[in-house]
Amino acid sequence: MQSDRSSGQDTILKVQDLGYQNDGKVILKDISFDLKLGEHLAVVGSSGSGKSTLLRLLNRLLEPTQGRVVYKGRDYKETPPRELRRKIGLILQQPYLFPGTVADNLRFGPAQRQAEISDEAIAELLSNVDLPDFAGRDVANLSGGEAQRVSIARTLANSPEILLMDEPTSALDEESRLQVEKLLCDIAQRQKLTFIIVTHDMQQAGRLAETALVLEGGRVQQYGPVEEIIHAK
Repeated sequence: MQSDRSSGQDTILKVQDLGYQNDGKVILKDISFDLKLGEHLAVVGSSGSGKSTLLRLLNRLLEPTQGRVVYKGRDYKETPPRELRRKIGLILQQPYLFPGTVADNLRFGPAQRQAEISDEAIAELLSNVDLPDFAGRDVANLSGGEAQRVSIARTLANSPEILLMDEPTSALDEESRLQVEKLLCDIAQRQKLTFIIVTHDMQQAGRLAETALVLEGGRVQQYGPVEEIIHAK
């Protein structure tokens, strides 16, 4: 997927020498990159390379032990965690939905900030993820692909400025994976969404992003245009 980004776009997220240690073990070290408004970045690496940890640091589910993150020109620690997580939304590998209906799940995020979401807005969100007329369905009766699409819609209900996705298709079958990939491309282009997607698949990175950050052993091995990195292998 190609975006229409230009060199003059604003940097929305700047990661500077970011690192994380747990019980003395270095998980990530010296991670630096800029994310432009509207950019689609793939974080690629094998299991244990630190990909998921990086997303959790960006979402402040973990706190860095080194470096800093600058969000829209300010240290992201100046933004309260709950507000930051609304603006930098996270979609996990497994779609953990709350018991109840699809509409209940979409209403949850806005309700946390005392906001209401109309039935019309819910219908539009579900239409955008190719689930029309799903508002009243019980989430217990959804397929894996449907549940992941509801998870995406629930995150979009918070109007995030950056979307973080932690291998959102890895638990899906081939047909559902391709459907979710197409959905992500369509949403990103339609809403000019900025996102970071974690994947272990460089070919998927090439389909969904134009820039790639390759991690190995918690350190950056390559960073640049995804096509150049694919052809260099």
